[in-house]
Amino acid sequence: MPAKSKAQQKAAGAALAAKRDPKKKRTLKGASQEMLESMSEKELHDLASTKHQGKPEHVSK
Repeated sequence: MPAKSKAQQKAAGAALAAKRDPKKKRTLKGASQEMLESMSEKELHDLASTKHQGKPEHVSK
C-alpha cells in the first residue's frame, strides 16, 4: 500500500522506528501513534518506503 502524501510517509517512518526501538514510543503523537498500534512492521515499512517524488505534502480527506 503506497503512501498518498509525504506527511503520511513521515508518520509511517516514525512509527516504524518506534516499533523497532521501544524507547521512541513515548515521543509519538497523532497519526504515527495510531499507525504504531494498528499496523505491522511490514505494513509500516511498505508505507514508509514509498517513493516521495511527486507526492503532495498533505492530502485532504
